[in-house]
Amino acid sequence: MVNLMEKRKELYEKIQETRSLNKEVFADGEKEKFDAAMSEIENLKSFIENEERMQAFEMANPMKEDEKPNEPEARGFKSLGEQLQAVASAAKSGARVDPRLVESRAAGGGLDETVPSSGGFLVQTDFSTELLRNAYDTGILSSRVRRIPISANANGITINGVDESDRGNNCRWGGVIAYWLNEAGLKVPSKPKFKQIELKLKKLIGLCYATDELLQDTSALESIISQAFSEEFGFMIDDAIFEGSGAGQPLGFINGGSLVTVTRATLNTFSYAEICEVYSRMLAKSRPNAIWLINQDVEPILFQMLNGTVPAYMPAGGISGAPYGTLFGKSVIPIEQARAVGYVGDITFADLSQYVMIDKGGIQAASSIHVNFLYDEQVFRFVYRVDGQPTNNKAITPFKGVTKSPFVSLTEHIS
Repeated sequence: MVNLMEKRKELYEKIQETRSLNKEVFADGEKEKFDAAMSEIENLKSFIENEERMQAFEMANPMKEDEKPNEPEARGFKSLGEQLQAVASAAKSGARVDPRLVESRAAGGGLDETVPSSGGFLVQTDFSTELLRNAYDTGILSSRVRRIPISANANGITINGVDESDRGNNCRWGGVIAYWLNEAGLKVPSKPKFKQIELKLKKLIGLCYATDELLQDTSALESIISQAFSEEFGFMIDDAIFEGSGAGQPLGFINGGSLVTVTRATLNTFSYAEICEVYSRMLAKSRPNAIWLINQDVEPILFQMLNGTVPAYMPAGGISGAPYGTLFGKSVIPIEQARAVGYVGDITFADLSQYVMIDKGGIQAASSIHVNFLYDEQVFRFVYRVDGQPTNNKAITPFKGVTKSPFVSLTEHIS
């Protein structure tokens, strides 16, 4: 559609130019310039009027959906399965590449037999968003962290924050000082100290083999790919949030510098007193958001844990109908990523809002027919770029008392 605002601007500029030419007496050649400019103004004016009439007609007489011209490039793909079939077809030697596929040139190896040879195709935006949404829906931890999408031109982000790991005098806000002063006393200046959290995108990659028979069934292909990769990506993101190494993957809170641990006295178990200690070491401002994360093998210990003669653990269901059990009124959520009983991370009290994650929208998909050619299988590769880490790299020393943190667990038992 013609941009009428631009045309009007062009018309007004031409009018101003013509006014400068409009004189009672014309010098040589000026009369011709004036006539030509006026003629152009009339043409522009007529063009704008005609375009406005055409637009008014189209608004008054909209075309029905089945009357619109067949334009596959504008419509895009109807389903993820249809797009994956197009990607698979594009990977075949000499095949025509569907114009609806958006090419993504990417440096580096991996699936070098794809078309194009160094890159792949971006999953259509709505399918990409749906895959990511499902991944975060199936992920227990990822749906609770602080997520920051970054722009298409960025590969990382730097977040500024206050460098405060000690709440003692002269340390709050990283060094702000307030004090009582006698008359004529000396004033001491102070200022806050800041830190930077740097996050750089890491690659999460998944491969899926599909038989030629499966590729013929769009619905089955979409169902399998969507569920399998949504769940797998969700699982791997949760695992990285929990105990990622930080090397080529996000840094998990179990390996982060802010984790506070409470000493475990007995091998492969824990006591009610120790759980009380874990609860007390949670940073006070983080308690409203905190949840318990456990390995499912911890549950027999919780079922038998007593506060005197009263059960300390309230299991899920029952009269309350709650989806999760509770300790101190906070949800107890079993996750596969929690470590085995007796190790750091078998039971953790965590405020996941104090974990920050960045991602770059869009999953890149590529295909190769050569990886498992003898078995009539094709392989699809999916790449998702993400990073994350706890917002604090140190535990907090309060004004009075022992260290606190948004992430607290038990130590391993050392005999």
